[in-house]
Amino acid sequence: MGRVKHNMVKSLGKRTSSSVSPTDGSKKRSTLQMDLEVLECPICFETLTKPIFQCDDGHLACSSCCPKLSNKCPTCAFPIGHIRCRAMESVLGSISIPCPNAKFGCTDNVSYGLESTHVKECIFSRCSCPALDCDYTGSYRNVCKHYYSYISSRSTPLHHYAFLLYKASSTVRMNISDKIKIHVDYTNELLFVVQCFRESYSVCVTVSCIAPSSAKVGKFSYQLSYTVDGDTMTYESPDMKRILKVSFQTPLEKFMLIPHSSLRGDLLETKLTIKKVIQV
Repeated sequence: MGRVKHNMVKSLGKRTSSSVSPTDGSKKRSTLQMDLEVLECPICFETLTKPIFQCDDGHLACSSCCPKLSNKCPTCAFPIGHIRCRAMESVLGSISIPCPNAKFGCTDNVSYGLESTHVKECIFSRCSCPALDCDYTGSYRNVCKHYYSYISSRSTPLHHYAFLLYKASSTVRMNISDKIKIHVDYTNELLFVVQCFRESYSVCVTVSCIAPSSAKVGKFSYQLSYTVDGDTMTYESPDMKRILKVSFQTPLEKFMLIPHSSLRGDLLETKLTIKKVIQV
């Protein structure tokens, strides 16, 4: 991962930054060129982020690498991980670059090293179609339109989908082996994904919205309930995950856990309620 990042940064060439002109007492900005490789940890080649440490001889290392090195500089063997390099932290904090989605219309400048965080929230970020055999990407609204057109044009079922009514409890019937069911909010151009993950002793059920985590999209909560032999288990999430691409890896958070002993075959029937969260 580090080497891929290193090569990507090299391909960017040089970026412009700002400096203060010493010609008078006022602060004037002038452009300069900087090789972005100097902003990488020389050990893992990832972008340096605060805190940045240096050894007694001035060699740098990121906070993640210091413990792996037993706090010993690999260049000179001096101790490292105790002295902050405030100068490099100031340099890093002063640099901003255009959003990776600039070509799609985003005009924001992003602090260097925080591009991936911004992309998760950027309204211009590309989302992926949830269909397994489709590689279409686009804005979350275009993905919704594309998906609905895509499944409507197929002669054989892609996977189960249903239309969404907010605040109303709807029955979600799906085979656990199908792994995914899509709920379409065609009015607001949003896709919601219900996923099942069969593990050794249980099934995980989670719900996500295919969209960036932008305030312009909105925030959603949901409730899942499952009833078997008169007993009901319920899971509530006040903040539904918003994702750019569907993952088929078992989630580490925000899911309902149903033991195998509570299942009745492959058919899973749950009650789902999705609500828009009013933001103030």
